[in-house]
Amino acid sequence: MQIIGFCRFSYPAEGGFQVEHASVEDRIAYLYAPERLEERFRHFEAICLPGLMAQTDPDFTFVILVGDAMPDAARVRLEALVKGMPQARIVARPPGPHRAVCQEALNDARDYVAAPCLQFRHDDDDAVAVDFVETLRQAAADVAPLLARHRLVAFDWHDGYVARPGAHGLAAEEVHHPYWGVAQAVAVQGGVRQSIMNFGHQKLPRFMPTLTFSGRAMYVRGHNDHNDSRQKAHVKPVALPRLDATGEARFRDLFAIDADHVRRIFSG
Repeated sequence: MQIIGFCRFSYPAEGGFQVEHASVEDRIAYLYAPERLEERFRHFEAICLPGLMAQTDPDFTFVILVGDAMPDAARVRLEALVKGMPQARIVARPPGPHRAVCQEALNDARDYVAAPCLQFRHDDDDAVAVDFVETLRQAAADVAPLLARHRLVAFDWHDGYVARPGAHGLAAEEVHHPYWGVAQAVAVQGGVRQSIMNFGHQKLPRFMPTLTFSGRAMYVRGHNDHNDSRQKAHVKPVALPRLDATGEARFRDLFAIDADHVRRIFSG
């Protein structure tokens, strides 16, 4: 079954953000501000890409949605980062309704819309375990009769880490957080054009059967000053402990995230 990952990299959608802007132009200016773009690139390189590039099952497609007005230098930098990732497809779109544009981009990535597929959402500052695709494919096979009876079925792994990368390495702690939008997927029946991006990640159980898994860390949720969810007033900072050598080794093993590489990137 085809597996498609989907990442919005500073795409100026109409809707889809917790932070509101007066106009599309204001949103573009916010998203492409040099300081913000620099942080997104550092997280993308240090946190997001390593685990995806090290997947034990490399048979998947990774769609990266960008705006067609992305600065040329940023587009070149993005292309360079994914040059060694054959699964990556950069897709540029003009600003448009968030759910409609994401749905179109996902359906365009399907080999055959008439065939079923698995879709997972992935933010540019998050990570999944190096065996996430393999685990997802096996989970879908385990419940094949359920998938045959329902247009959409969700999969959600609850356990992982929240982490803040920086010049001193990684600060992180384990968390249990259902339906957080990372290490989350939807099985889509053949002929169904709705996608995982048609639904809020916390609202999936309202619209489809869901399968939940716990007992092992499957994700890293990136924590940084430019998280969309952290732009509202009265959001409290999160204190995270610095990983020791054992914790850094665990991140390398589970997510292919190298703390030394993190230090190099965030010291620049």
